Amino acid sequence: METRFKKKADIFNVVMTAVSAMLSVGVLIYAVTLFGIYEAGEEIILNMFYVACIVMMWMYFFNRLSTQRFNYWSSVCVGVTILLRDILFPPPLATYGLQLACLTLSVYLILMLTYFYARKDWKSYSKANLWFIFIVDVIIAALYNYDIMIEETGELKPYLMTEIWIRPTITYGLVACFVKETE
Repeated sequence: METRFKKKADIFNVVMTAVSAMLSVGVLIYAVTLFGIYEAGEEIILNMFYVACIVMMWMYFFNRLSTQRFNYWSSVCVGVTILLRDILFPPPLATYGLQLACLTLSVYLILMLTYFYARKDWKSYSKANLWFIFIVDVIIAALYNYDIMIEETGELKPYLMTEIWIRPTITYGLVACFVKETE
C-alpha cells in the first residue's frame, strides 16, 4: 500500500497521532464499560466522532480519501465535538472565569476551523495559521485539565484526564496532515 507522505517525520506524526488517539478512545470505551453508560453521558457520542476522525486520518494517509473530502469531514467531526463538549453541554467548572475562558476559546476555535478549512482556497493559508488551531485546542484542554486537577477526586479522574486530551491529539494529526498540503 502506498502512503500519501514520503518523509519519515511526516509518517511518524500521523502514525503516532492515530495510535495515541486509538489508545485514548480505547481507554474511554473501557471506562464506559467499567462505570456504566449513565456515568459516560455524552462520551459515547464524542467517541464516535473521534473514531470517525481516526478512520479518516488512516484513509487519507493511505490515499483512500481525497484531500477535499478529508478536509471537509474532519473539520465537521472536530467542529461537532467542540460544539457538543464545550459550547452546548459544557462541564461545570470551578470558577465562572474559567468557564467563560473555555467557552470563548471554543467559539474562537470553531470560527477558526470554519475560516481555515471550510473555504475553497484553504491551501493558501500559512502553516502558522494551521498550527494556531492546534495551540488554541491545547489551551482549552489545559484549562479543563487544571479544573479536573483542582476539583475532581475519585476513580473517574484518570479517565477524565484522558478524555480531555483526545481532541488536541486528533487536532494535531489533522493539522499535521494539512500542513503538508499547503502551497
